[in-house]
Amino acid sequence: MPEWEGVLAATHVSFDVKLPDSGRFAGHVERRHLGALDLVECTCAPFAGRRTSAVMGDPGEDHIGLQMVLHGSEKVIRSRTEEHVLQAGSVGLWDGSRAVGVEVVEPFSKRTLIFPRELVHSVSPRLADVGSVSALETRPGARLLVRYVDALADELPALDERTGAAAADVVLELLRAVVEPGMPETREARREALRARVRRFVRVNLPDPGLGPESIARALAVSVRTLHSAFEDSGESVAALVRRTRLARCREDLEEPTAGSVTEIAFRWGFSDATHFSHVFKREYGMSPRDVRRAAREAVPTR
Repeated sequence: MPEWEGVLAATHVSFDVKLPDSGRFAGHVERRHLGALDLVECTCAPFAGRRTSAVMGDPGEDHIGLQMVLHGSEKVIRSRTEEHVLQAGSVGLWDGSRAVGVEVVEPFSKRTLIFPRELVHSVSPRLADVGSVSALETRPGARLLVRYVDALADELPALDERTGAAAADVVLELLRAVVEPGMPETREARREALRARVRRFVRVNLPDPGLGPESIARALAVSVRTLHSAFEDSGESVAALVRRTRLARCREDLEEPTAGSVTEIAFRWGFSDATHFSHVFKREYGMSPRDVRRAAREAVPTR
C-alpha cells in the first residue's frame, strides 16, 4: 500500500489508499513530459482511495487533470450525495485542490494530461471552477481533443522540446474550446477571458513592430477603452504586457548562442530601435543584452 500511495502522489495527487482484502494488487504508471504538461498512463487493479485535508498540501494541489478512461470503470465520489461512474470513453476534469474519493471497481486503465493550474487559468480563466464541469465526452470537439491526445501519446517519443511545447499549447486551446461554451459567465470571467485572448494574441504577433493597444483592440473587435478596462485590475497595462513578453522572448534567444546578433534578436521580436531595446532590457533584468549573450557563450563547453 505505501508503494502505490507513493506512486500516485508522484504522478497524480496524494491519496489514502485501501487495497483489496485479498492483498493482491498490481499497478503501473508511466509519466512523460510534454512542454509544461505531463502525460500520465495508468493501469491498475481494483483499489479505493480518499483525498482529504489529511493528505492535501502536496504539489498535486496546484494541478488540473484531463482524464480519459481507456478500459474498465472507476467510481468518483465528491460528496455523500454526488458520485459518478467513469467508464471506457469517459472524459473529464479533476482539480487537485478538491477532496474526492475514488473506487476502481474492475481492472482499469486511463490516460491523463496534467496541467499546472496557473497555465490553465491563463488560457481559460473560467476553468477556475473545475468542479462545475460535467463529463466532457458528449461536448462538441471532445472527440477531436481525445484523438489529438491519443496521437500525442504515440508521437511523444519523437518530439523535440520545442515541438512538444507547441503541441501542449494546441491541447490547451482544444480544451478551452470544449469546456468554455458550457460554463457560466460572470463579468469578471468575461474580463479575464479577454485578458487571456490578449495574451495569446500578443504571443503570436510579437514580431509585429506595430503591436500595441490599438492594433490588439482592432484585431479582437473590442474598443481600446474596453481593452484597457480589462487590464486595470491586473497590475499590468497592455503596453507593459507586450514589452515584458517581447523582452522574455529576446532573453530566451540571447541565451542561445546561435540565435543571431543582439540587434537581429531585438528586431526579430518587434523592437525597431536597438538602443531603446538595450535600455529597457537592462531596466528589466539588471544586465545588458550583450552581458546575457556573453554569459551564454562562455557557458558553452569547449572541445
